[in-house]
Amino acid sequence: MTDKLRPEDGAVTPETLEAGRKLFAAECQFTWGATRLAELPPPGLPEIAFAGRSNVGKSSLVNALTGRNTLARVSNTPGRTQQLNFFNLGDRLTLVDLPGYGFAKVSKDKVAQWVDLTETFLAGRPNLKRVLVLIDSRHGPKAPDHAAMKLLDKSAVSYQIVLTKTDKMKPAELEAMTRTVAEAIRPHVAAHPVILPTSSETGAGIPELRATLAALGNPAALG
Repeated sequence: MTDKLRPEDGAVTPETLEAGRKLFAAECQFTWGATRLAELPPPGLPEIAFAGRSNVGKSSLVNALTGRNTLARVSNTPGRTQQLNFFNLGDRLTLVDLPGYGFAKVSKDKVAQWVDLTETFLAGRPNLKRVLVLIDSRHGPKAPDHAAMKLLDKSAVSYQIVLTKTDKMKPAELEAMTRTVAEAIRPHVAAHPVILPTSSETGAGIPELRATLAALGNPAALG
């Protein structure tokens, strides 16, 4: 890692934090849902996709980032996000909530349809700037996470690990898990080296993640 990081590389400064705050204070609206390839919207704004196991807290993170408790549906039943959901953030960035993997209680044909849709989206989306792969900080990466990372490597899509539910970890435990995850992603060619710990409950790490995404949405705005 270089000594001087660009904003999109994970550098956090007062300027990047303020840019992130302003971006995520903007209006954010659901604009599109796709369950089939033919339903994917045409490429437009820079896109950030959220991926992870069905119980990792994707919807909670989207809501925490935007400050809107009901923007993305939060459910006690894993696997409720059964389509690609697109959200317009201030006409500067599109957030894409991908179907969770691992626990959806649906038919094998339906799961195969989601996998095909997601893989096609990841491989052929020219405006997809980054995929955030969410991992539960209490458990670390599991087999489905490794499979997702291999798919992203194959698709040559840049992705970054976001640790969720860090409020349930002691500082020493979180530090150890961060080192474990850093070692796990080392062989993955498309993985961004900066790991982002977050908590949707306490807000820890949310300003830093906003700053990172603001840089991807409009780097010029950060100078």
